[in-house]
Formats: sequence, C-alpha cells, structure tokens
Amino acid sequence: MTDKDISAELKLQVETAIADKTPLTIQGGGSKSFLGLRKTNATPIDLSPHRGVISYEPTELVITARAGTPLEEIKATLKNQGQALAFEPPGFTPNATIGGTIACAMSGPAKPYLGGTRDYILGCRVLTGHAQNLKFGGEVMKNVAGYDVSRLMTGAMGTLGVLMDVSVKVLPEAAGEVTLGKVMDIETAIEKMQSLAGLGLPVTAAAYLNGTLFTRLSGTETITNAAAQKLTAIGEKTNDSSLWQQLREQTLPFFTFNESQSLWRLSVPALTKPLDIEGQWLYDWAGMQRWLITDAPATTIRAAVEAIGGHATLFRGTEPLQREVGVFHPLPTPLLALHKKLKQEFDPQGIFNPQRLFPEF
Repeated sequence: MTDKDISAELKLQVETAIADKTPLTIQGGGSKSFLGLRKTNATPIDLSPHRGVISYEPTELVITARAGTPLEEIKATLKNQGQALAFEPPGFTPNATIGGTIACAMSGPAKPYLGGTRDYILGCRVLTGHAQNLKFGGEVMKNVAGYDVSRLMTGAMGTLGVLMDVSVKVLPEAAGEVTLGKVMDIETAIEKMQSLAGLGLPVTAAAYLNGTLFTRLSGTETITNAAAQKLTAIGEKTNDSSLWQQLREQTLPFFTFNESQSLWRLSVPALTKPLDIEGQWLYDWAGMQRWLITDAPATTIRAAVEAIGGHATLFRGTEPLQREVGVFHPLPTPLLALHKKLKQEFDPQGIFNPQRLFPEF
C-alpha cells in the first residue's frame, strides 16, 4: 500500500468517526500508552503504517518524517550524518515513533541547556476533526506565517488532531562527553546545579541520585577536559557514561517499584528546596524536574507542588488511581476554558483521544 493510500485510509477513518461520533484512540508504537487516560469504547486509529523519512537536509539541519516513523530510525538516519535530536527524547520501548514523541513532548536530560521538544518543532501536517489535512509551519526556524500551531500540537497528546508529518530541527552530535560525580547533600547539590548556568561551560545535564550530584559536559576532548578542570567543586570524572541514557529511558534501578506505589513527575522552580513528602527522589533538569516514588496521597503531592507554582503528573500508577485523581495536574478554571475552546475548534465532535489529557475533554 502506498503512502497516498494509507493517508486516504486514515482520512476515511476520521470522516467515518465524525459522522458516527465514534471516539478514536490515536496510536503509533504504543510506547507512551501508559500516560494519560483511555476511553474504553474508543476505536484505535493506527499510524504505524504511515512511516518513512520524507526529506532530510543535513546542511539545513532539518528532517521531515511521517508520524509513524520509528524514533530509532530517525536517530540512525541522523547519526549517519553526525547529527542528533538535541532534546534527547525518551523512547521507553523500541516501538516509539516520531509522532508520539512530538505529541507527548517529552525531553531528556539536556532540556535545561539545549531546549525541549517545542524548541525544535518547525512544522507539521495534521488531520483535524473536520477531516481536513492542514499543514502548519515549515522547515525553517524563521517561519512566522500564521499561528504557531505546530507547537500547540506538541504536547497535546493527540487531543487536537492526528499528527501526520512533522519537521524537526536537528543539531550536530556532540564529539564526546564527560560525566562528573560527587557525593553531597541535596541542598548543596541544588545550589551547585544552579551555579552552572552562568559559567559559560558546555554543561548538558545535571542530576542528583543516591546522594551524588552528576554533571555532564559535552564537546570535544579539549573543551570537556578544560571545563572539567574548572568544575572540581562539582565532581571528578566518572566511568558512568550510560547514566544519562538510563535516566532518559527510565531503566535505572530507581524506576523499579512495587504496585502499592506510584511514580510522579514534578515540575518545579529550579531553586525549590526539597519537598517534605515521604518517598524516593531523583532530581533531573538541574532540579526543575523531580521524580518521586511514593504512596503519599495525590492531594498531598499536588497541594505541595501547587503552593510553589509547579505541577505534578501521575506518570505511572494503577488505572483505578489514574481515574480517581487524574494523570495530569488539574488546570485552573480560566485555562481549562481556553483549552476547551481550542478543542472545540480543532475537534468539534470530540473524537480524538477523549479524556487522554483531562476528564473534561
């Protein structure tokens, strides 16, 4: 079946769902299926056959691919040209696709230093709730025509439409990297992670785990060695080069826990002191992203995070708990009203991934 046939089949499925008011669950590789709620009577719309790189211009640092293209295929294509996705998206499974990566807007350890998913999306083609194939953005950074719908789709979890194609900015792959490590208390680690910001050094990750601050430097051997000599207060070179991949893909022992506990993802201001919530903690993004394994009530966690201007996502938990407390942090009433208006404009029949983000739509 040609790509034209696949696109036509997807469009027909959406047209039928609109006519019948049948909810659709958008899926690619299923690597992020655990995140968000699922409507039990929704019909799957499978993007995995809609795959392949459409265009890649290494000199322009842009790749355009169909949404069902495996993330590993994208990475391999870029690596052949010495380039990479700078926002280090996690895959979690080998089946992860570029469409799901953009829809979930997940970024790896480099986000505070090199930017996140929304910083690299240039354009997209979307199949809307009006059964229209619409193209937004382009393949250059300075494309300012119209609204920036591409970034709106990034992180929408498929609730506004079916991502068909995406264009992403890429960067040269780092020539090498060095990881520093030093044992210290968490309060000191938070201060030191923040002190790195104004030093002009090639820091691309900072995390605190098991009483140790880990810092990654990326660049040529000369650059990273010179930077390491300036950061002796941060730590000495370690041999733990796999740490960052394991952190990104959640394969560290930290992420193994029993069914009575849940994994929470907390987004907080950088200098936030350790929160008084019982559980196991891992600090990423220089302290701005905190992973918490706990059996503490959701109300306790969200109240503590809300008080400091952050938000808490129930990243992994049992389905009954997800339905009871919601996966994503509840929105303030005015912001929820704005989200509902956007949903109405893009998906008036409410067929795409209903309740995936919030129970209200």
